[in-house]
Order: sequence, then structure tokens, then C-alpha cells
Amino acid sequence: MPDSSAPPNGNRALVGRDEVVRLLGTEAGRAAKGEFRLVELTGDPGAGKTRLLGETAAAALAHGLTVLRGRGTEYENDVPLSLAVDALDDEVESRSEQVRKALDPESARLLADVFPALSAGKMAPDPAAAPSTGLNRYRVHRAVRLLLETLAEPGGLAVLLDDVHWADEGSVELLSHLARHAPRGPLLLAVTYRTRQAGPRLTAALADAAPGLRTRIQVAPLTLQEAGEFLGPSVGARRRRALYEASGGNPLYLEALARSAPAALTSPVEAAAPADGDGTLLPGAVREALAAELAALPEDARLAAQAAATLGDEFEPGMVAVAALTTEAEALAALDELVVRDVVRCAPAPGRFRFRHPVVRHLAYASSGAGWRVAAHARVAAALDERDAPTVTRARHIARSARFGDRLAVGVLVEAARATAYQSPATAAQWLRTALDLLPEKPGATAGGPGADRLSLLVELARLQGVGGRLVQGRDTALEVLRLLPPDAWAQRARAARFCAILERLLNRQEEGRALLRAELGRVPPEHAADAVPLHLQLIGDSLIRADFRAAAVQLDRLTAVLSRAGGAGAAGDAPDDWVPLVTLRLGCAYGAGELAAAYDLAARAERLTGEATDAELAPWLESLSFLCWIDAMMGRLPQAARMVERSLAIANATGQSYLSPWILTAQAFTYGRTGRLADAVDRAEDAVDAARLLGSDECVALALAVKSLMVRWTGENGAALALADEAIRHADGRREWWARLGVVGRGLALVGLREVDAGGTEVLAACDEFVSPLLERSCLLVCCEAMADAEAERGRPEAAARWADRAAAVPGGGADSGHGALARAHAEQEGDPAAAARGAVRAAELFEAAGERLFAARAWLRAGTAHARCGQQPAARTELARAAEVFGTCGALGLHARTVREQRRLGVRTRRPAARSEGRLSRREAEVAELVRQGFSNQAIAERLFLSPRTVETHVAHVFAKLGVSSRAAVAGRLADAGGPGA
Repeated sequence: MPDSSAPPNGNRALVGRDEVVRLLGTEAGRAAKGEFRLVELTGDPGAGKTRLLGETAAAALAHGLTVLRGRGTEYENDVPLSLAVDALDDEVESRSEQVRKALDPESARLLADVFPALSAGKMAPDPAAAPSTGLNRYRVHRAVRLLLETLAEPGGLAVLLDDVHWADEGSVELLSHLARHAPRGPLLLAVTYRTRQAGPRLTAALADAAPGLRTRIQVAPLTLQEAGEFLGPSVGARRRRALYEASGGNPLYLEALARSAPAALTSPVEAAAPADGDGTLLPGAVREALAAELAALPEDARLAAQAAATLGDEFEPGMVAVAALTTEAEALAALDELVVRDVVRCAPAPGRFRFRHPVVRHLAYASSGAGWRVAAHARVAAALDERDAPTVTRARHIARSARFGDRLAVGVLVEAARATAYQSPATAAQWLRTALDLLPEKPGATAGGPGADRLSLLVELARLQGVGGRLVQGRDTALEVLRLLPPDAWAQRARAARFCAILERLLNRQEEGRALLRAELGRVPPEHAADAVPLHLQLIGDSLIRADFRAAAVQLDRLTAVLSRAGGAGAAGDAPDDWVPLVTLRLGCAYGAGELAAAYDLAARAERLTGEATDAELAPWLESLSFLCWIDAMMGRLPQAARMVERSLAIANATGQSYLSPWILTAQAFTYGRTGRLADAVDRAEDAVDAARLLGSDECVALALAVKSLMVRWTGENGAALALADEAIRHADGRREWWARLGVVGRGLALVGLREVDAGGTEVLAACDEFVSPLLERSCLLVCCEAMADAEAERGRPEAAARWADRAAAVPGGGADSGHGALARAHAEQEGDPAAAARGAVRAAELFEAAGERLFAARAWLRAGTAHARCGQQPAARTELARAAEVFGTCGALGLHARTVREQRRLGVRTRRPAARSEGRLSRREAEVAELVRQGFSNQAIAERLFLSPRTVETHVAHVFAKLGVSSRAAVAGRLADAGGPGA
């Protein structure tokens, strides 16, 4: 909502606020100079936050910023991203051509589902690209951030959001994203909220802002002297003190009491907050004063105020007439009276009105009878239906007026839930919960159990609650499904218990989840053992995550026996040896136990079986496939892992199982890192972190942060890697599972990168459990050994390097035929036997190349080059180092590239560019980056348009410079013009 005019200065509403106004002006000035600023104005209702937000608007306008305003409302907090829509949609519509030109197709499609101004002519949704539900709503947040930067061009933007304590869940998530990923450019984001009504999610979201970007202002009560200035000279000293003590110095309360309290009042009145839980926390005297103001209205005006309160923050006279059951002429006359008495005021939009303060609306709504409100909402819902209003708008009134058992109302609410599920699953869950409350527990069902429609809605609700970060509520709903299911509905109960156990794990309640699975399993009679297969699978997966391979093997034997007696598994009656979930879990058990020959056979079988299966056949067992993604990557089966990850993500999104997305996205980052696609690896790790935060699972956040730390370390940003690892360790909270150890690995290797080798080695040893029954899987153990052997060799400690090489050899499959084992031994032999070190490093490079692990192959070439140099074999040394530099430069491993260049210079090799030329042809992503560079976009702007991190864009730009043989952004434009475009 644009704001083109500032409120007048110098009135009594600003008494005592001079310092705050000065600070707000400073913040607006800093934003106008190109900074992102986040300003919070917090305090009690009536403290003057909205008025100060007006002063912020005035300061922003004075600095040339475009001012947009939005507002949260008490009874309409069920529209996803309503704050963003309220603030931005009008501006988006007025600048739609500029916005559409600035947005990439993906962002435009995502935003068209949010902003009405962009929805005209939008393409039909592509389920593969944008599922209707899921955790990847962080893509919408990024698109909104890009939109804000677009709207901030060229003169800057101030977005002012009032009453954010009433914001919907989607808006709170968006604020959290903007606080953590600050937009670039001249942008001021100012919010107001009531301190005591701000939920923990809102306060946590705002607290996520980077240090230095956030200014929090507590709007304090007036002093007695300031209250006297506010009231004016006509109020005597004794009455002034009485009003002050009754109001607590709150300007709104002072004004209300001064209007309504008897003029003879000279002693304090009762100021206790009401105990009725209405959320306003008004002192009793203020409530009585405002209620008296409403009671003194003429009957028609009071009815109009009550009707308007049912409609929304802003309302039109026609709908007031519908709610009040009067004519429009009568409604207009009543509104005239309300304006004269300053109960309502004209809204910025022509022909619309709003209450002078949300507290007044609250009391007007509460002053009407409960039965009258139901009827008024019903009338409004019917009128909106006739006008073909959006489902969500109708649902808001239907939820407050529908009768129990009204299936048409239930249908509207369910439709509203599904319409809002993508942008805000938590909001969608509220609609679905309301629909279930209206639905009889056993509609049309037999005495044996509830109707299928109720159960299906409950299952849908549990998934929405889980994906929306309401894990406890989702778990409780899943338990409700179990309660409603008949005792002999074995297959349905097993699926419900399995989902409940998944949520228990995400809640860090693994023991409770296992207990539920075992209890449900113990109830299943032998003749129905096949129906309990999901319970077995979940118990096996839990054992694998805990690295309890013995327990997993025992449970696998039990499951195999069950499937053999049942004559097969799956919808097609597959034999146990050909059933994908069982083969996958056997693979995990064999790999974890160090039975590598069996593991490779099982991996090949799993690849064949998944290739033959349809997505529909794999969808019920997606969690097992997430294991396959990880195990393929850990075993070095990188092409297979990449394919499985892509397919698993598509299935998760298409089937509403996106609570598994953080695990799968992290596996994708891990896979990209091992293949040397560092920019993509960091990008996917950031996606995983965002998705995990939305899910609200410490386990998923810790895993994603740990993998991101390991990927960032490869780029040479060891300080950032250390910070990420520390955060991962905090989220892991001492858990004894393999993924919890990854954060400690990240911390240790980051310290090594910062040249704190002794401290890093201690951390790495702790992560590896001193190599006594380690929880870490073998590939991570080998990476640790190789990295530490290299670090010790580089600081001239061959004995320490040899100990790490010995540890690598003791890991199953970590001997001379392992790339990591061979390279660790080469590090140890560098000083004492450089010829042997060269041979071992070359052998390691061959093994890594065969597996597609480019970065580790380059590390081996680096070691081979230094070893050849020690042997006096200069040509061989130059060749190996050149190969290493080429890969490190292309992959963006800048620290290793710099180290390699130093070794080349010792051999007299002249190097000019920080990255060697690659094949010459730009990759698809590099071509996109190059074209945006040609158009004059900054790295940060490119990052937002392509949904990449700034660091990733820097890497891509470096590759573009190297491949085009240029050293400036202007030269990129020239080369592209000569070549006819980036694709050439």
C-alpha cells in the first residue's frame, strides 16, 4: 500500500518521542545511502507505535525513498503472506512491467501465486517445478526478496509493517528469511508489534538479523511531566496525576480516560488488566472508558460499528450493510456518525473506512452478541459467495458461522487449506483443523470405525502440521489417527505409527518413537504380520541412523522371515530379495558393518530395482530411498547418487512428503561436493538449511549446517566454515548419532584450515570416537584421516602423518586400494621417501578419477607434484601441479588453488590468473551469470535472480573470467558481443 504523504509534525502524539524520531530519521538516512536496515518498534497497545511508524514514513519520504505500508489484523491472520501482499501489491501493479522484466521465469511464477497484481495470465502450475505443498516455500521467500530489491530501484524503498504481532505464519517465516538473508540496496524494513503479544516465532525471526542491521526501539510510557504536556493545560494537577496513574503513561489510555472519565476524577482508578484472555491486555479503566464511548453511540451507529468489526481491518459500506442487515444508505449515514465521533476514519483507499485503532475494533466486535456475530458472518459469507470472492476470503467468515455437520462449509475450508498449503502450511493446517471440528467423527461410518473422509483429512492435517514446523501438533494428530482407527486396521495403524515415529525423531524423541513402534508391533497377530512391514522398516532405519548395525541386522532377519511367510512384498508381490526398501536397508547394514563386497552387490541390485520401479511404487517407501541417496554418495557411486537424489526430491514434492526434503537436499550437497561442483554444493546446502529451519527439526538443521560447513571449507572460507560447524554442534546437542558427528568434523577441519592443527586434530579424533567403534561412516573417517595426514605432513611431522595413514588403513576398505588410504600414505611418505609418495599419489589420483571425485583427484595431483619436485623430476612436477590447479580453479577451491600456485612458482612456473582456463565453453549456469554481468548486474543482484549465494556467484564470475580470458566485467560484455552471446 503506497504512502505518498507524511503525517503532520508537532502534534501531541509525539510528546516525549523526540529521541525516537531522531533515531528513525537516522535509520531512514542510512537506508537511503544503500544499506538494508531493520527497525523494530515495540511496546504496549496505544504506546504510539503506529504514530511513530508515520514519522518513519515522513523521514523516508524526505530521503527520497518510496514508502509502502502494510498491517496485520486481529481477525484476518489466516491469509498466507498477507503482510507482504498488503504492503506491496498496489506498487507491484503500478510497476508490473518493470517487475516482470526484472524477474526470472521461476520467480515470476512463484510470485504470481502470492500477489494478485502478478496473477493475470499466469501459466498453469508445473507440479515438478512447484509442488502445491512442501518445505521449499523458501523459494517464495527468495522471490519476494528479489521483488523488494527490484522495487527499491532506483531511489530506494521503505516497507513499513504495523501490528506484526497479528501476522500470519507465512509472513513471520518471510520476515525470518529477510532478517537472515538481508536484501541488498537502499531498503528500510520497519515493523511494529506489541511486546507481550509477540509470539516466540516472531521474536526469534527478528532476532535472526545479522549484527549491525537491526535496531530495536522499546516505545516507553510517558513520564508524568510528558503526560501533562499531552493532556494540555486544561487538566488540573490532581486530575492529571490520577489519569496518569490509571493509564500508566500510555498515550491511548490517557486519551480514552480523559474523554470518558468523570471530570471530577482526582484519585487513581482501577488499572488491572482483564482476566478474560481476550488478548488486548487493556487496563480495566481503559476498557470501561472505551466501552462507554461505544455505548454512547446512537443505536444505528453502534450497529454499524459492530458490523464493520466483523469485516476486516478495512471495510466498504456495502458489506457493512450486509453484515448489519440494513440498506446501504442507512449504513452510509451510520458511518458518517462514526467518522464524526472519531470511531472510524477514512482509509487511504477511496470509498473505504477503518477503525481509529485496533483496540476500538476489538471492543466493537466483543460488544456484539455472540449469536448476532454468527449470523453476521454467515450473511457476509453468502454475499462473498455471490460475488465469487476468493475461497480464503469466504472461508474466514464460514469458519465463524458454519454449523456442525455442514459439509458444504467443510468443503470450502478444505479447499482454502489446499489453496494456502504451499505458501503457509501452518495456516492451511488451521483451516483443516476447523473443517475437522465441523465434521462429525463418524459421518456415514459403521460402528467399526470413523468415516474415511475424516481419517484422510486427519492424515493430511498431520502432514501439514509437520511441514509447517508444528511437529508436536503433527505428532498429536497422528496419535489421534491411531486412536480413531479400529484396533484391527493393522495396515492403516502401521502407516500411522510409522509417520508418528518419524515426527518423534524430528522432535529428538527417538526413544518414544521406538517405544510406539514396538508397542504397535507387539499388538499385531501372526496372521497379519505382513501388514506390520512399515513398523519393521522404521525400526531398521532408526538402528542404521544410530549406527547400531547389529540391531539392524536382527530386525532385517525378522522382516525377511515375515515377507517370506507372506509370499512377497509390495504391491506386485515382489520376492524379498527384489523389494526395494528391503534391499536398500540391507545395503545400509552391510556398508555400515564394513562388508563392502556385499554392499557393492546390493547397491547394484538397488540401482536395477529402482530403475524398474515407478514413482508410485517407490513413494510409500521414500524414507528408505533417502538412505540410498546417502549410501550411494558415501560409497563413491556418485552418478547413481545424483540420479537418485533428483528422483527422490521429485517424489517427495509430488506426494507431500517434503518433511524428508532436508535429508535429501543435504545428500545432494554432499554428492555435488564430492564431484567438485562446489558452487552447486553450497547452493544445495543453503537450500537444505532453509528447509530444515522451516521444518523446525534440530536434527535436520544440524546435518545441513554440518555439510554446508564441509562444502564452504573447500572454497577456502575456513572462518565461515568454523561458524557453521559451531552452529551445527549446538543444534546436535550432544546426540550420539553419525550425523551429529559431522559438525565436529567440520569444526576440526576448519581449525586445520585456520592453521590450528593441534586443536583441529583433537576435534577430528573426538568426531571419530578415537577410532574405537566410531559412529561416523567409513568415507568420512577416510576423509578425516587423509586431511589430517596432509596437515601434519605440511608442517613437517611425518610421524604424526603416518599415524593418520595407519588409521586410514584400519578402516574397512581403507588400504592401498582406497584413494584416501593411498593418498594419506603418500602424505606421510612425502619427506622420507618422496618417490614412493609420488607413486602413491598418482595411484590415488587414478582411483579418485575413476570414481568421479575431482577434488580429491586434484589433491592427489598436488601431492604428486610436490613429491616429484623433491625427487628433482621437474617436468612431472609441473604437469601434476598444472592438472591440480586447473581443477581447483574450475571447482572454486580457492585455498587449494592458491597453495598449488605457490608450489608452481617454486618451480618457476608463471601464473597470472587465480583460476586456470577450463574447457573454454561456458556451462549453462556460467552463461546465465555472464549474461547478467553483461547487463551490468552486481554479484549480489545476480545471486538473488538466480537463487544462488553471493559466494557461489563470485566463483561463477571467476570461472567466466578464466574461460573468456578477461580480467574485468566490461571485458566480459565485449567478449560476449564478439561471440554473439554467452551460449557461443
